[in-house]
Amino acid sequence: MSASLPERDLPLAEELATVFTQMSGLLLSQETVETALHTIATLAQTTLPGTVAAGLTLVDVHGRRTTAGASDRVTQRADALQYELDEGPCLTACAQRTLVRVDDVAHDERWPRWARAVRPLGVYSTLSAPLVAGDTTLGAIKVYGQHPGIYDAHAEHVMTLFAAQAAVLVANVQTVENARSLSTQLRDALRNRDVISTAKGVLMAREGVDEDTAFARLVAMSQRDGRKLRDVAETLVRAASQRRR
Repeated sequence: MSASLPERDLPLAEELATVFTQMSGLLLSQETVETALHTIATLAQTTLPGTVAAGLTLVDVHGRRTTAGASDRVTQRADALQYELDEGPCLTACAQRTLVRVDDVAHDERWPRWARAVRPLGVYSTLSAPLVAGDTTLGAIKVYGQHPGIYDAHAEHVMTLFAAQAAVLVANVQTVENARSLSTQLRDALRNRDVISTAKGVLMAREGVDEDTAFARLVAMSQRDGRKLRDVAETLVRAASQRRR
């Protein structure tokens, strides 16, 4: 870490780095991802005095927002209120890519509906930091406090450390998931091509037609029956296989 960081932050930075190192190289299943995000949120909660809840908000490519790694139901509900009302400090941190601190929700006028709704949960202070990877905002990490004025400049600095590690983890997870999705799509495309080619061969042999005509007949069958082309092809190939037995 940089020598400019306060000494009291070094153990925390090393602990966060260890969390990510333990995750790297693993096949990131949904379970291991949730475990890692929960660990980061738990570290945030235990490191910042007065914090009663912590978690991460993740934003997908369609703008859908979900809570991950939540420490307890307070995080889930406080976050849900932000999503339902479409306002709140965590959403502002995401949208503006800036750290957002609320010293007392009772006297903060930036998100009046959310502030009123969240007070019965015992939330009075919040601190949110954006998760940014390159030019992409992935979400935000946030903590909720049970008393006003518990977060200061040092807490902001600590949250920046958490956000940096969490962003690396989330970006890595998304890269793996995107690769899996592409691989699945390619496999499906190859399977579709193979079964359709086999079905064309069946029609060509059975009816003595050329490849284009065989394909046209498959399409016509698909449209007539209201079924996918692949499903029609699979049925035709299966029937031909059974006749040969």
